[in-house]
Amino acid sequence: MKPMNEMTVSFPSCSANESFGRAAVAAFAAQLDPTIDELSDIKTAVSEAVTNCIVHAYRNTIGTIYITCKLYENGRISIRIRDKGCGIEDIEQAMQPLFSTSEDEERAGLGFAVMESFMDVLRVTSKPGRGTSVTMSKTIQRRRTEKNH
Repeated sequence: MKPMNEMTVSFPSCSANESFGRAAVAAFAAQLDPTIDELSDIKTAVSEAVTNCIVHAYRNTIGTIYITCKLYENGRISIRIRDKGCGIEDIEQAMQPLFSTSEDEERAGLGFAVMESFMDVLRVTSKPGRGTSVTMSKTIQRRRTEKNH
């Protein structure tokens, strides 16, 4: 299915840019007229993915975070967040709740679990030394407008 609209944005992996990534995706997703809850779910999932890039992929260094969003006629939004950081050795292990590679910091290890719970689909691909790509999607429920009654 061909997207009806799409956007790409990239920015340095500074923690100050986490809110920018979240806001950019939320503004783009607004075209689908999501509920406050749906928009909140999307923003939370994007925050987790961007934070993973900042904290894990580019640990103690600055790299580039890439976000691509696509909107479809059926109300689905697809969001791909990728980095060219250290990559993930064992994706299955990394997706387990409470697993974290940050031993020196207080990390809950719930990033992927949070993304999975707020989105309909979550797919993670990674190559050690080459980076990670997180693709997630959610279908926004079409609301009935006054005209539809």
